[in-house]
Amino acid sequence: MKDHTYWMAKCLELAKKGAGRTAPNPMVGCVIVADDRVVGEGWHPKAGAPHAEIYALEQARGQNLDGATLYVNLEPCNHYGRTPPCTEAIIRSGIKQVVIGSIDPNPLVAGKGCARLQEAGIRVITGILGKECDRLNAGFFQRMRHQLPLGILKYAMTLDGKIATDTGHSFWVTGHEARQVVYELRSTCDAVITGGATVRQDNPLLTTHGVTDHSPLRVVLSRSLDLPTTAQIWQTDAINRTLLITPSNSQPTHQQKHFIKHLETLGVEVLELEPCTPLTVMAELAHRGCNQVLWECGGNLSAQAIQAGVIQRIYAFIAPKIIGGTGKFSPIGNLGRELMSEAMILEEVNVASIGSDWLITGHLVREENGTR
Repeated sequence: MKDHTYWMAKCLELAKKGAGRTAPNPMVGCVIVADDRVVGEGWHPKAGAPHAEIYALEQARGQNLDGATLYVNLEPCNHYGRTPPCTEAIIRSGIKQVVIGSIDPNPLVAGKGCARLQEAGIRVITGILGKECDRLNAGFFQRMRHQLPLGILKYAMTLDGKIATDTGHSFWVTGHEARQVVYELRSTCDAVITGGATVRQDNPLLTTHGVTDHSPLRVVLSRSLDLPTTAQIWQTDAINRTLLITPSNSQPTHQQKHFIKHLETLGVEVLELEPCTPLTVMAELAHRGCNQVLWECGGNLSAQAIQAGVIQRIYAFIAPKIIGGTGKFSPIGNLGRELMSEAMILEEVNVASIGSDWLITGHLVREENGTR
């Protein structure tokens, strides 16, 4: 007979099917089990659609659920939003046991779902694969608790720490397999941020390149608006959207006015934000419902984002190449640290071989208080 962890792992597999599509909602999977077999399952596909529990209950309709157990990786909601509360649907179903992975940090839920189920005489078990369930929705948890998305900094460098040659040439630092992993990472994010320098130097597209049928919102940060009018990132359609964020300018030049008008005719949204900093940009994206944001930018902007405290995870791709040079193109700019003892560290580090390259991931520790 399969145990609770087996079925919760199944919930996590289902929940991941909504990766990159559910914001501002979390990723949720649900399985209903009777006599050690699945009688209903579902996952949340996107905001506004029914929740995972509703899909699972619908699939189990017509069956006697008195002895069934409902598994879900996140606490069922107990409030009216875009959809009715899942708790009431579970109570009406006749299910007598609910097993939950994570407690929802949303103040509208935050234990109220569990309490409602228990009031109705349903046995509630929590914390099954709790760490794994928390990790899956780390972006949603971050936004609920801090009103900021989870920030991921991704970069690719050579073995001697260069993201480009001294001439600025950077195609390609890593191989095909590593680039595919990047496209998959983008597909799990709600926005990807880059800077004007990267647009000028690399002319990136910043899409998922067909890995999925959706792409994150592409965000360009620029103070000067000295950007090429024909950059690939200005190409927009129903899937690939672009937002340019720039500081407020009460006296824009004629060239800047013309450039903004040109972008707007292409379907690019232009937002003036004051102050325009990594922190205010991330707060704006949180307000738009983004749970997880990827930073793919040059060293200076990367350093500013780290110093602003908006980066929680690092994805460092390392190619077994040496190109030498002056060190002008570093993945992260000056952080103001002069002693090795002042270096920021990663925890929960994972190292993986990706084709001929290596990927190091980890959580960035904030040294001020020792927390992520």
